[in-house]
Amino acid sequence: MTDAPQTPPTPTAAVPATAPETAGSDATSPDLPTGFARWRALSNPFGVGFSLTLGGLVALVLGLAIGNLSTVIIYIAFALFVALGLDPAVRMLERRKVARGWSIVIVYGAFALVLTAVLLLIIPTVIAQVAQFIQDIPSIVANFQQSNVYTWLESTFGDPIESLTNEVLKFLSDPGNIATIGGGVLQVVFGVGTAISGGIIVIVLSLYFLASLDAMKQGLYRLAPARSRAKVSSLTEEITESIGGYLMGMVMLAFFNATFTLIMYLILGLQFAALMAVVAFCITIIPLVGPVLFWIIGSCVALLLNPVAALIFALAYLTYMQIEAYVLTPRVMNKAVAVPGSLVVIGALVGGTLLGLLGALIAVPVTASILLIIKQVVIPHQDAKI
Repeated sequence: MTDAPQTPPTPTAAVPATAPETAGSDATSPDLPTGFARWRALSNPFGVGFSLTLGGLVALVLGLAIGNLSTVIIYIAFALFVALGLDPAVRMLERRKVARGWSIVIVYGAFALVLTAVLLLIIPTVIAQVAQFIQDIPSIVANFQQSNVYTWLESTFGDPIESLTNEVLKFLSDPGNIATIGGGVLQVVFGVGTAISGGIIVIVLSLYFLASLDAMKQGLYRLAPARSRAKVSSLTEEITESIGGYLMGMVMLAFFNATFTLIMYLILGLQFAALMAVVAFCITIIPLVGPVLFWIIGSCVALLLNPVAALIFALAYLTYMQIEAYVLTPRVMNKAVAVPGSLVVIGALVGGTLLGLLGALIAVPVTASILLIIKQVVIPHQDAKI
């Protein structure tokens, strides 16, 4: 038995080495950045300089225009915040099956009645008390110098107290200095006229804003990409509801402060009760900082009138501040976005510095809106980056 012949193995062809894909490119030279390449490719430096200069001039003109229109911008912002503040009341009536048009009429009718009552009942009394306060300043200071409190201060701190009191009395006794503080009679009259016309503009604008608030929101939603409109709509509704609840809450808390001040001044038999109530309303509408500031002002004015009554008022108002912080504020501000106390103080200081009382009032809702955007947009976007 013979073995079968074995077939010799087939020789394999040598596989040629594949050429590198980037054989024709220089691998040692790194790619230039796109922005650098674009600027390097520019062949007309004069056109580039002209474009940059023209852009700077346009930005300068826009800045000057915004500066000149600052009063109009403040009116628009104030009117928008008034509309957002009245919107919760309108929505409450809508939930009770009242048409939105009639709801706006009812809310603005009540608002007009309150404003008219303030103008007719409180403002004349306040003006009379301001004039009386300015007229009675010398006698108030003289009576304070004869009080036991002044005697204690003089015995404790010595001559500086007497010198300071005499200088204050000398300055306030001169009617020219009082006119200088107020900016002169004409300036005061001009300021009152400007305030009245500005108030009318704000009321009219806020009425239009409130009537077209839903249409304004829908227009804002359409500016966003279609894929983001649901998120923008939810975020905008939450912000506007928070701002409306906050503004209504601050007005209510300021009204409580003014009422408490009026009652305490009347009970203690102190002068200028209506004046101090209006001052309390205007100052305590500033969150967190306002009540503390008015506590100092109200106590100092009461100290000049009656030291014993001033001590009672200071203790009573300090107690009221605790009640407001732990009882009233949580109930009134239940629909507002919570803002840390440090940011409230910083926002009030920045807003007050930039726009005065209006800036201090809108600083907290603006801060709350920024915090809401950071929590719901920025942080989720950053968390998605892995």
